[in-house]
Amino acid sequence: MPKDHGIGASQKRREDVRFLTGRGRYTDDINLPGQAYVAFVRSQVAHGILKGVDTSAAEASPGVLRVFTGKDFEGVGGLPCGWQVTDRFGQPMQEPAHPVLAQGKVRHVGEIIAAVVAETYEQARDAAEKVVPDIEELPAVVDMRAALADDAPKVHDDLKNNLCYDWGFVEENREAVDEAIRNAPHVTTLELVNNRLVPNAMEPRVAIGDYNPGTDESTLYTTSQNPHVIRLLMGAFVLGIPEHKLRVVAPDVGGGFGSKIFHYAEEAFCTFAARQLKRPVKWTAQRWESFMSDAHGRDHVTKIELALDKEGNFLAVRTETLANLGAYLSTFAPSVPTWLHGTLMAGNYKTPLIYVNVKAVFTNTVPVDAYRGAGRPEATYQLERVIDKAARELGMDPIEIRRKNFITEFPYQTPVALVYDTGNYHCTMDKLIEIADLDGFEARRKASEEKGLLRGLGVNCYIEACGIAPSNLVGQLGARAGLYESATVRVNATGGVVVMTGAHSHGQGHETTFPQVIAEMIGIDESMVEIVHGDTANTPMGMGTYGSRSIAVGGAAMVRAAEKVIAKATKIAAHLMEAAPEDIELKGGEFIVKGTDKRIAWGDVCLAAYVPHNYPLEELEPGLEETAFYDPANFTFPAGAYACEVEVDPETGKVTIDRFAAADDFGNVINPMIVDGQVHGGLGQGIGQALLEGCVYDENGQLLTGSYMDYAMPRASNLPFFTVDHSCKTPCTHNPLGVKGCGEAGAIGSPPAVVNAVIDALHRAGHTHVTHIDMPLTPARVWQAIHG
Repeated sequence: MPKDHGIGASQKRREDVRFLTGRGRYTDDINLPGQAYVAFVRSQVAHGILKGVDTSAAEASPGVLRVFTGKDFEGVGGLPCGWQVTDRFGQPMQEPAHPVLAQGKVRHVGEIIAAVVAETYEQARDAAEKVVPDIEELPAVVDMRAALADDAPKVHDDLKNNLCYDWGFVEENREAVDEAIRNAPHVTTLELVNNRLVPNAMEPRVAIGDYNPGTDESTLYTTSQNPHVIRLLMGAFVLGIPEHKLRVVAPDVGGGFGSKIFHYAEEAFCTFAARQLKRPVKWTAQRWESFMSDAHGRDHVTKIELALDKEGNFLAVRTETLANLGAYLSTFAPSVPTWLHGTLMAGNYKTPLIYVNVKAVFTNTVPVDAYRGAGRPEATYQLERVIDKAARELGMDPIEIRRKNFITEFPYQTPVALVYDTGNYHCTMDKLIEIADLDGFEARRKASEEKGLLRGLGVNCYIEACGIAPSNLVGQLGARAGLYESATVRVNATGGVVVMTGAHSHGQGHETTFPQVIAEMIGIDESMVEIVHGDTANTPMGMGTYGSRSIAVGGAAMVRAAEKVIAKATKIAAHLMEAAPEDIELKGGEFIVKGTDKRIAWGDVCLAAYVPHNYPLEELEPGLEETAFYDPANFTFPAGAYACEVEVDPETGKVTIDRFAAADDFGNVINPMIVDGQVHGGLGQGIGQALLEGCVYDENGQLLTGSYMDYAMPRASNLPFFTVDHSCKTPCTHNPLGVKGCGEAGAIGSPPAVVNAVIDALHRAGHTHVTHIDMPLTPARVWQAIHG
C-alpha cells in the first residue's frame, strides 16, 4: 500500500492552498508607509561612450524626489562576481568592474543609465522618459568569434581583449586525447549551438529598499533564491553595510530557475536610494525589462569529437566551446561553462580520455549565467547528440551503443575529476524501454506515415551533479563562498516543531517535503511541523536554493539538527523514566524503554524541557533547540534515460511531440508527487528550448526577441502527457537521506531526446543528408533541412 504520511508519501503541497487562493505574499504585495517608486532609464544602444546625462527635465517633473546617475555611485562598489576561474595557463580570468549604474560607457541594451524616484510609479515612469542620455554610439560586438578577432571593438577598454578566460580541462589529458583521436578507427565530429534562453519566471523581479535612521538598519525585500548570499554580496562588496545592519527578506517567490540566484543592480540601487532618501523605494520589473535585465542562459557554440574503436567502444572525447558571458560577469557566470560543464563530459559512459576547452567571451549583450541545469544541459546535449550521430555512422542501434559504454562499477572515478558514488544506468534504460513501449514504435510509425507524417524516435541518457560541494574543493576551483547549508530545529513546549532553514523554496515544495522528513524521524503528524525560510533575520546563514541542492544539502542539515534534538530529548526521557539513554528508543511519537511497557509521549518530554521541574539540570540545559551546518562530501548524481517520439510534417516542417517518457534515478524519494511535478516542469522547459525558445540579437546588439510577441514560450498544446518513472533507486551514499537532486533533470535530458527524434524521423524518410539541426527546431529550420 502507498504511504500516506512521512518519507515516500505522495502528499499534495500544503503551500498550494495559499497560492491557489490568492493568499500568497510575494514581494510586490509588500507596500511600506511612505514608499516611493523607481523607474530605470535603460540604454537603447548596445555599446557607446556615455558622455553625459541630462536630468533637468526629469527633476522638474511632478512628484520626482531625486534622479540618480552613475555619478551618485562613484566610490560605491560594483556588483561582485562570486567565482574566479583560472585559465589553462595558470592565469586568473579577466574580471571587469560592474557598476550599479553605467559609468563612462554603456555595454548592452538594457543597462541602467539613470534612475528616477518619485511619489508614484506613473510619475517616475513619465519623468524617466524625459531623461536624455548623451551617448556616442560605438560598433557593437555580438558574435563570439568576431569578438575574439584582434581588431574587434573591446567591450571593456581596460581589458586586453574580449576573452575572459581560455580554460582547459583536464589539461594533462590534452596530448593523450589528441593522439587517441588521431589514431582512432572512427571519429565522429559535430558542431552545434546551445541556444541562448531568456528565463521567464511567472513572477518578475521586485526589489524594495527600506531604511531605519534610528537604528541605521537597512532591509531589502527581494525576489531571490538565496537571501543570505545577497546580504553578503551587497553588504560587503557593494554598499559597505555590516551584515548585522542589513536584513534581506525573500518572501513567496514565483519561480526562479536560476535567474533569481544572482545579485542585481536593481537590488543594490533600491537599498542605496532608501538610505539616501530616508524612505522606502520600490521597483517592480515590467516584463519588457525582464527580457533585458534578467541574466540569460546557455549560449554556447561547440565542436565535439568522439573517438571510437570498430566495435563502438568510446576511446576519447574532445570539445572546443565558445561560451558567451555577455557584457559583465554575473554572480556565478564563470563557473557555468567550466566546472559545471566540463566535469560532466563523461556522462554515463566509461570514456577513458576527455579534454574540454572553453573560451569565455565578453559581448555587448545581457550577462549570461546559470539557468535550470546550468552547464549540465550543455554537456549532455553535446555528448548525447554526438553519440547518436556516431551510432548512425557505425550502423549501430542508439540504445546498444550506449549500453556498450555504460559505467557499471561504482564508485567510479571519471577522467574529469568527479567520482560517481552510485548508479545503475542499465536499470533506467530497461525501465525506459518498458514505459515508453518502444516495441510498439514501428506500428505507430506506420500509422503516422498513413497521415503523411514522419515519425521519429529519440533516445538519450543524462547524468547530473547536484548540490555543489564540498566547500573546500569548490574553494580550490574558484568559488568565493562556502556551499554548505544550515538548519535550526526548534521544538516548542507542546511538541510542535519549527524548522528554520537557509534553503529557499520558490516552487520546490519545502513546506511539504521537509515536514515529511521531520514527522518520520519523530513519529508525529506533518501538521505539527512548520518551515521558516527566506529571511536573514530569523534563519541561520545559508546558501539558498539552486543546483538541485534543497533536500540533499538543506534537508541533510535539517536531519542533523533534528538528530541533535532527538538525542537531547532522549536523555530527558531517560531521566523521566529512570532508565539509561541507550535503552530508550523513539517510535511513533513516544519514547519507549526497550523490553518494557514504560513509555512517555513526545509532547510530555518537550514540556519537561521547558518546565524543568523534574530535569537532569546537572547534565542538560533547559530548552530543545539545535542548529546544524551540513557541508556535503560530494555531489549527488541523479541519472536517467529519456525517449521522445515526434511527428514531423514534411510539408511545413512542424514538429509535434507525440510521446515522451522519462526514467530517472533520484535515489530515495521523499514525495513522489512533487518529484513528478519537478520532472514535468523540467521537461517543459527543455522541450521549450528544443523547439521554440531562442534569444536573438542583431549585428548592432539590439534584442530582437524582447517580448512574448517575438520569444516563443511552450504552451500546454506543445507538450504531451509525460510518462515518468523513478523506481530505479540507487541511494546516495554520503547524505543521511540517500537522496539525489531532481529539479533540473527534465531540462537536462529532454533537449537531445527531441533533436535525436527529429533527426531520426528525417533519416527514416530518406533525408540522410540531415545530420543535425540547431535548436530551436522551428518549422522553418526543419523545412529548410528537409529541402536542402
